[in-house]
Amino acid sequence: MAHPEIVTTAKGRAAWRRSGGQASLPEVHRTIVVPRTASFWRKLMAFSGPGFLVAVGYMDPGNWATDLAGGARFGYSLLSVIMISNLMAILLQHLCIKLGVATGRDLAQACRDHYPLPVVWFLWVLCEIAIAACDLAEVVGSAIALQLLFGIPLVWGCLITALDVLAVLYLQNKGFRYVEALVITLIATIGACFALELFFSQPSLAGVALGFIPGPHIATNQQMLYVSIGILGATVMPHNLYLHSSIVQTRKFEQTPEGRREAIKFATIDSSAALMFALFINAAILILSASAFHWSGHQDVAEIQDAYKLLSPLLGVGLASVLFAVALLASGQNSTLTGTLAGQIVMEGFLNFRITPWLRRLITRLIAIVPAIVVIGFFGESKTTELLIASQVCLSMQLGFAVWPLMRFTDEKGKMGEFVNPVWIKILGWATAGIIIVLNMKLLLDTFLPQSLLKVFYGSLGLPVPE
Repeated sequence: MAHPEIVTTAKGRAAWRRSGGQASLPEVHRTIVVPRTASFWRKLMAFSGPGFLVAVGYMDPGNWATDLAGGARFGYSLLSVIMISNLMAILLQHLCIKLGVATGRDLAQACRDHYPLPVVWFLWVLCEIAIAACDLAEVVGSAIALQLLFGIPLVWGCLITALDVLAVLYLQNKGFRYVEALVITLIATIGACFALELFFSQPSLAGVALGFIPGPHIATNQQMLYVSIGILGATVMPHNLYLHSSIVQTRKFEQTPEGRREAIKFATIDSSAALMFALFINAAILILSASAFHWSGHQDVAEIQDAYKLLSPLLGVGLASVLFAVALLASGQNSTLTGTLAGQIVMEGFLNFRITPWLRRLITRLIAIVPAIVVIGFFGESKTTELLIASQVCLSMQLGFAVWPLMRFTDEKGKMGEFVNPVWIKILGWATAGIIIVLNMKLLLDTFLPQSLLKVFYGSLGLPVPE
């Protein structure tokens, strides 16, 4: 490995410390050619794909548990949280695109080339925990779907999910476009299932519209806040920031300022459109839960299995439960495709250490499968939904450690050159980072501090003690 060196700008300010690393995801780096003289729509098609790989992480089974719980317990009230989380996601993924295109680094490589070694290792460990938490949700979600559709025990379902490692390797060896095509097909399946579910459930349009208006009760109600931060953790995922900054480099665009500017524009359109579709899916899950359970005396429904059993009887449509399970299986399998890629990216990026892709992905999957089997084996299948929600709260705890370096790097002209964030992006970005960090700190206080200390703490701030 080459010795680190400091690269400086024309003004002499340090920009990056080059660590001699290789290209991000070298087996597919710059393999998809972008036509130089094509029309707008043809170029957009060439850049389309990475946004949908990122979007699947925003509609994975972890979202299902939190969205189901939020809809059943609080009606349409938390739709505003889903909307705000999605807008945050659009902004953050845009910054990932800028970082990857402008610097040729994914976020993990950027951290390695900026921070001292102890910080790099600390951030790597946190990111691996986040990927494990995310993968745990996907494994459990897929296993639940297999059980609902085919009666396969959850433990065996968890083991079956390891086979998707082979699918990722096979498709990636044939070309990255094949991975993208499979992901988009599964997303379309999820969307079709939920479009039908919404038609069957006939939600109140006025209630849905009011649900998108945020209110202060979300922050003052501890139970609502816990589910809200779970939704935030399930929507804005740390590993997606690393993933997107890497896979956007699969496009072979011109390495000129004009070429990079065009790449950022088209990749942002792709990402934003895909994330708006993810907003539809997440909102549909919560709306379906609210319509079917909240006003029918089933406000305690939070288990995916219970939702499956109740949907057809409550909606009077025999197909409703089957569609729900099919969408869940498509969601779980879709998310595992991108989770395994993210695991490879962060290990190679942070550590500049490359192992055989199939081994890295198998390790990623085993880290998720083992705790899932342990929890299911010791505590029973009834704990799976609690495991899903806890995994999403764990994810949200890691967010600040991914968002902070992303904002810092894209704010520095010495690193980004002419692609540095304008003032309005800086304000929105740091506001997003601040909201994420403050909400997570509040959740930690409310969860772990004794009630007596909470009264003193909130009393000193003149705030009501959370319920």
